[in-house]
Amino acid sequence: MKRIYFFLCLFLLVATLRLQAQRASDREAQADSILSLMTLEEKIGQLNMLTGNWEATGPVLNDRNKADKLKNGEIGSMLNVKGSIHTREMQTLALGSRLGIPLLFGQDVIHGYKTIFPIPLALAASFDAEVMALAARVSAREAAVSGIHWVFSPMLDVSRDPRWGRVMEGPGEDPYLASVMAASMTRSYQHPFEDGLKVMACAKHFAAYGGAIGGRDYNTADLSLQTLHNIYLPPFRAAARHGIATFMCSFNEINGVPASANPYLYELLYKDWNYQGFVVSDWGSIREMVVHGYSKDRKQAAEQSVHAGLTIDMESNCYAEYLPELVTEGKVAESIIDRAVRQVLLQKIDLKLFEDPFRYCNEDRENNELLSAANRSAARSVAARSIILLKNENALLPVKDTPRTVAVIGPLADSRRDMDGNWVMLSNDPIAVTLLEAVRSNYPHSRIVFEKGCDITGEDCSGFDQATAAAREADLVLLALGEAWDMSGEARSKGDISLPGVQQQLATEIYKANPRTITLLMGGRPMIFEEIAREAPAILYTWWLGTEAGNAIMDVVRGEVNPSARVPMSFPRHLGQIPVYYNHKNTGRPPQESPGNYSGRYIDISHKPRYPFGYGLSYTRFHYSDITVSTQAGNLRVTLKLENTGEEDGSELVQVYLQKLWGETTRPVRELKQFRQVYLARGEEQTFHLDIPYSDLAYYGNNGWMDGSGEYKIYLGRNANDMIYEQQLHIP
Repeated sequence: MKRIYFFLCLFLLVATLRLQAQRASDREAQADSILSLMTLEEKIGQLNMLTGNWEATGPVLNDRNKADKLKNGEIGSMLNVKGSIHTREMQTLALGSRLGIPLLFGQDVIHGYKTIFPIPLALAASFDAEVMALAARVSAREAAVSGIHWVFSPMLDVSRDPRWGRVMEGPGEDPYLASVMAASMTRSYQHPFEDGLKVMACAKHFAAYGGAIGGRDYNTADLSLQTLHNIYLPPFRAAARHGIATFMCSFNEINGVPASANPYLYELLYKDWNYQGFVVSDWGSIREMVVHGYSKDRKQAAEQSVHAGLTIDMESNCYAEYLPELVTEGKVAESIIDRAVRQVLLQKIDLKLFEDPFRYCNEDRENNELLSAANRSAARSVAARSIILLKNENALLPVKDTPRTVAVIGPLADSRRDMDGNWVMLSNDPIAVTLLEAVRSNYPHSRIVFEKGCDITGEDCSGFDQATAAAREADLVLLALGEAWDMSGEARSKGDISLPGVQQQLATEIYKANPRTITLLMGGRPMIFEEIAREAPAILYTWWLGTEAGNAIMDVVRGEVNPSARVPMSFPRHLGQIPVYYNHKNTGRPPQESPGNYSGRYIDISHKPRYPFGYGLSYTRFHYSDITVSTQAGNLRVTLKLENTGEEDGSELVQVYLQKLWGETTRPVRELKQFRQVYLARGEEQTFHLDIPYSDLAYYGNNGWMDGSGEYKIYLGRNANDMIYEQQLHIP
């Protein structure tokens, strides 16, 4: 019987592999058949991406000939065309071309389409692959039923500088966390839905965009190969391994060569990683190589980019204008064009657009699914699990009893548009639930008093008296402070990331008036708020949480959800510390706090962050015990017992760090190598293990890739600075 079962399984496996091979062969034959019918101009058209000219994410180009270009097959993809009606209109024009090749529609679906989820940095704070996947899944579905085939997400730019505005879009400072996010979101975005719809995801920005000098957007990234490979590339490699359909190049240059035509990057991508998808430029990045001083003119820029391996030109028009004559002049072989076009056609075949170009355009389906109750419920759950508890003196949180009077204070307490944050495409009519609305719905029988107190910016303190009076009379104060939605995002780098305006002064007055004050800090980056960190009784960092922001905040305030998120990017105490990050090198003279020593310290401020990577509190307590570390065949195993010794159910983020003690290249003082969110009911205990494959210890050293064998310290920590266990070991 066992033999029969074995041969049956073998037969099914062989049959499946043959079917997959046949399908691959069929799609390639179809692409080659279409390619053989195309003129050079039609081929180049497939590599040309233009905007729909409204609500654009970059500068709008008014091109009156766009309809004619579509009819002539001179455009292969478009962005900023949203909704079934509009995508159908554009698709109809494209199908009127000689070969009727359908368009791809792409969109910056960064943290939601219509139902808005927390900003990606907040998703990273969840340290939970399931949370990240749920946000991506709902976003993918809403985009797909709105006629969108291609989402320009996930943004995988590791960054160590919170002044950079685009930290809000990314995974924070750690390459391992970023890689987990890359894998989770790639799979969730791209997995087909039951009705066959699916979207392409896009790993951006390739590469090292987050390494911009001074945290200034679009700036040069000047870094070593070790830093490039060990810090900035791991999440992109993870995305490639999990089959992401597309990459987007970055604006910046790396070591003197813009990413739009950097041969090192594309050789790495296509040859070393064996990547099978294609690469799109960022908005206008090909033509910007002239401004960089790398290309003589736009014609040379087109030549350099297509030779390097960049497939689609987004909004530069360099390919459309110059590739025909470059081919005629023999400077670009038509075979290079063919290879790029084939990559685009294969994706259109995979989306089944040649079978039915309008299969994504169904208005009834779109109207029924956007912002559905299920989607809003998912957004609320994800938002609550992205909130970080930074401080909780005297167990002020959670608020179990219903207060008679609640004072809701602050410039962000009833600011609907700000709740979505930046990078949302459909916020002309903001619908997010504000804190004030959620307080009123949660406490229908309480007296709710709202006072703004001050604006987000400016020096006007005239509202302080009313705010402090309201606080003084309340049983509970909820103080909502932070940045405006447009203070982070692309081209939103800031030289000063301190809490703006007079908000910290307002906070000080409120704390004097009422010690039962819960401070809610909202924004798109780690901010500096030293006075609040010292004076506030309780602090929740709530980022920008999206459509269900207010409800999610109140779920945490009332204890319906026990906060489990952690800091994904170190919070500095002072501007002078930046960049400050946990996985730094030791140097020969590590910083010492004591005065008068010759070490790598500041003489006027601490070198330590206010909140280190991985930091976060809970409403309950956890006890670690029975910790053992063993080396197995191919992996390192950490076994431990975790017990919830507090009074609330909750999740603990178990964090495992490694330090390579010595070798042919120095390594960071600690590197996160494994983590897990473990949920335990109060009084519950659980024994489990975490495995670290030896392959995850490989690193790029002075002589290229090293296997990671050697002498190590392994740490179990509550965060990157608070270690509860360490052991030295040898890894063969």
